[in-house]
Amino acid sequence: MTTIASQPPSPAADRQRRSASLIREIREFFRLFFVAAFRPYRPEQHYMRGPGPACRAKRDPATMHRHLI
Repeated sequence: MTTIASQPPSPAADRQRRSASLIREIREFFRLFFVAAFRPYRPEQHYMRGPGPACRAKRDPATMHRHLI
């Protein structure tokens, strides 16, 4: 019968795995940063319709006279 004994990972292997993970995270951060920072301007993403009828009614002097009468 054979037995399998597991050994804890060596400190060097653990350090190498952590540094590879950190490098991967830094690389992903900069990739996302450059995608967001240098994306071309797309005006349809910033389109606003403007004030609605209630706002226009409050500021329009012609409609203010109707409310005073």
